[in-house]
Amino acid sequence: MVSILLADWANFYVITGTAAAGLTGLTFVCIALAADTRRVSVVGLRAFVTPTIVHFCAVLALSAFLSVPHLTAMSLCVGFGVAGIAGVSYVGVVAARMNLAANNYVPVLEDWLGNAILPAIAYGVPLVMAFTVGQHPQASLYGVAAVLLLLLFIGIHNAWDVAVWNTTNKTQDNR
Repeated sequence: MVSILLADWANFYVITGTAAAGLTGLTFVCIALAADTRRVSVVGLRAFVTPTIVHFCAVLALSAFLSVPHLTAMSLCVGFGVAGIAGVSYVGVVAARMNLAANNYVPVLEDWLGNAILPAIAYGVPLVMAFTVGQHPQASLYGVAAVLLLLLFIGIHNAWDVAVWNTTNKTQDNR
């Protein structure tokens, strides 16, 4: 039953995985360009850029996992559980890093939404789906699909936010 349902999602996982991989590469290019300006803060990178890469990689990893042949309800349960626990734990680390970054930049509500609150919700969903996939496999797959899109959009928003901040907040020696 699960394999038949997953076959219907194959194109979706290819699209989301490809998008995540491409956006990861573009983010690396942007960071390399920002490094040339000598304005890159290690604390800022860890607090605001690294989570973006992690979100894109989570989408890529979940898309790849869901494309593996012969998955069962039990393997989906384990995979969703691991992804959920790892993601929620990582969001806790991100929130702590955002507090550390407050010496150079005070995060506003939008930062907390894009870097902690929405990602915590997004990573919490696969954890819930780990418990529901056996009884409601189709609904669980829709839930995880929503998570993949949410993480892509969170990553795009956060990458854009960092890019705009870097271009509009130039230091005196870069003007």
